[in-house]
Amino acid sequence: MKKTVVTVVGKDSVGIIAKVCTYLANNSVNILDISQTIVNGFFNMMMIVDIEKCSKEFATFASELEQIGEEMSCIIKAQREDIFDKMHRI
Repeated sequence: MKKTVVTVVGKDSVGIIAKVCTYLANNSVNILDISQTIVNGFFNMMMIVDIEKCSKEFATFASELEQIGEEMSCIIKAQREDIFDKMHRI
């Protein structure tokens, strides 16, 4: 299993979850856990996904998610779990 953390932040609008999840499904990425909230009109989502079966290189996967975010005026970031853990270790 290759876990990756995907975060989405931006102004709330219709279809954010649908667009991100459609991209993930089309690339054989399994969603393991998801949390989303809207605070004062701002959308925030964090997902743990398994990219084991994704045929794309990680850099391409992350870049395409960023592009989807730009199209929706959101910021989408993908980080490998091990790097995410090391960055946030106290």
